[in-house]
Amino acid sequence: MTQAAKPFKRLLLTGAGGGLGSMLRERIKPWAEVVRVTDIQVLGPAGPGEEVVQCDLGDRKAVMALLEDVDAVLHFGGQSVEAEFETIMRANILGLHHLYEGVHKRGIRRVIYASSSHVVGYYPTTEVVDADVPLRPDGIYGVSKCFGEALSRYYYDRFGIETVCLRIGSSFEEPRNARMLVTFLAHDDLVELVRCALFTPRVGHTITYGVSDNPVRWWDNHQAAHLGFQARHSSREFAERFAQGGAWPPGDDITAVYQGGPFLTAGPIYKD
Repeated sequence: MTQAAKPFKRLLLTGAGGGLGSMLRERIKPWAEVVRVTDIQVLGPAGPGEEVVQCDLGDRKAVMALLEDVDAVLHFGGQSVEAEFETIMRANILGLHHLYEGVHKRGIRRVIYASSSHVVGYYPTTEVVDADVPLRPDGIYGVSKCFGEALSRYYYDRFGIETVCLRIGSSFEEPRNARMLVTFLAHDDLVELVRCALFTPRVGHTITYGVSDNPVRWWDNHQAAHLGFQARHSSREFAERFAQGGAWPPGDDITAVYQGGPFLTAGPIYKD
């Protein structure tokens, strides 16, 4: 019996050495004949159905070569936490521009962009926000993700490159603190969200919050309903691990007042 062809010939996964990238690396293989994985760090030898390319996103020519014969890009690369501006700028701003310019010149039609909920981190925890609210980043890292969303919008409006921006909350196997009871995105749910973003026939420029079906919600995803994503997991089963027992944070603790949590006090960061 002839094996059915996979939906994509070649997918590119950036940031394959990171926490989310390394998890996605194996789980997206059923979708493509070849998964090209890349990171600035050494990834080791290629596994079955893989191509491994070490690449610095700040190197324009290297990024252009990286995108050759690629059908779609899952962009999980870049700086993922607060750092010096120069570090964030090279990976998340300059590097992202190199990526989108390469996507345009190579004729690639879709990017799945790992944005962040930290683009709206300065909204109070008492508010529910959607994809249309003004951006209120909680640090330079969040600012870089605002840039990414704006850049991807420009490349869609100007060149028709479709992007789904995933405003990811906190994606781990389990929540690690009380804040994550709200922001938790189970790994299985992230994989399903990426699948929906990649396989939906028309997405234009879509912004969606990456979050599981948690009891408390800060984010409204009605503008992304066309993706058909339905979370199957929830932080409910972990809620009792972080019971406050009456010891709630003080009223002037900004990490509890605003959605960004500890990112609010993390930057700017300078070594000198």
